[in-house]
Amino acid sequence: MSQGPRIAVIGLGYVGLPLAVALSRHFQTAGLDVNRTRLAELKEGHDRTGEISADRLQDAPLELAGDPADLPETDIFIVTVPTPVGADNEPDLGAVEKASLAVGAVLKPGNVVVYESTVYPGVTEDFCGPLLERASGLRAGEDFFLGYSPERINPGDVVHTVDKITKVVSGQTPEVAALLARVYGSINGGNVFIARDIRTAEASKVIENAQRDINIAFVNEISLIFGRMGLSVYDVLEAAGTKWNFLPFRPGLVGGHCIGVDPYYLAHAARRIGVEPEVILAGRRINDRMAHLVADSISARLAPASRILVLGIAFKENVPDIRNSKVADLVARLRAAGHQVDVFDPLADAAETAHEYGIELLSRPGTGYDCLVGAVPHDAFAGLEPARLLRPGGLVADIKNMWKAADLPDGLKYWSL
Repeated sequence: MSQGPRIAVIGLGYVGLPLAVALSRHFQTAGLDVNRTRLAELKEGHDRTGEISADRLQDAPLELAGDPADLPETDIFIVTVPTPVGADNEPDLGAVEKASLAVGAVLKPGNVVVYESTVYPGVTEDFCGPLLERASGLRAGEDFFLGYSPERINPGDVVHTVDKITKVVSGQTPEVAALLARVYGSINGGNVFIARDIRTAEASKVIENAQRDINIAFVNEISLIFGRMGLSVYDVLEAAGTKWNFLPFRPGLVGGHCIGVDPYYLAHAARRIGVEPEVILAGRRINDRMAHLVADSISARLAPASRILVLGIAFKENVPDIRNSKVADLVARLRAAGHQVDVFDPLADAAETAHEYGIELLSRPGTGYDCLVGAVPHDAFAGLEPARLLRPGGLVADIKNMWKAADLPDGLKYWSL
């Protein structure tokens, strides 16, 4: 590796693509994705996630492949595939398993395999290592080596990008850790923290999102309490936020691939060693039921069979990502209550939304609705005036505080958390 390691990034989604593009400026880098549609779009210079602009993608000296056998000679494999949970909220390591077996089939002595996927402590060495050994016939720690560097991509965040954040790295040996520190440090000015070992790095990642989940759950719970008292949680948070050490969390529907998933990985690991994770799962229960509680609050303020327009289906603002969208749960609950519900989201992919949730997105919002639900505060919604979408006397259900400062016409009703 004296001329610089040759790198292959396995999985070109929200995490893998920005990393591969950044690495390609410093090392010979290839990207692998088994989704043929995704691969074709990338070859045409289009990133449907919106993380990488067409100019940056086309300028990146990044080789693309759809089959591990088509990858060029590689020294370091970086695996960035999804780690969701199943219907039982247990970890689903299926994508990691497939990626490990695929990498193992082309693994050579001296190679390093790094995992960025969120897992619980022990997965890299106890689960992935044996898979790589089985597929390659090589021995981990002797013939090839393992590493872990937790991803910290925040979809839609143009400030905390992969080249501007602290990167945690770890290796099976000090030499591997030092190599990974050099590789990742090349893209972020050397802003690297070397964790004590792989299990420590795995643990650091899984608690990052669990911590956020618990904090949001607290704010969601107090929003329900204050709502019963006739108080706006946003007014309360604004006042409390004047204290220097008050944490600025806001209520809402906690979806997405990370915060709504990672705590279950930590809970799974805890139960494996005989510890019942009470606080972690209490936070999950609150956040998981929030969509239904909000839907019920809205429904209670409407006549039967009302027409409702929901703004946003993505799991957060200003991204097209609909993975684990809790807005979909909100829509399903409102429909189950007998309401007619339309959904408008100009960022989300209509075909993907229909496939995942059975929700047909509007190409443009209609008018004359009984209720307007502000579910996701996309910037694209800033120019929408509730009065133009609602009938006289309609309800503005402002989940994300989008219209608190708006001068709503007399006659419109307003409700927020």
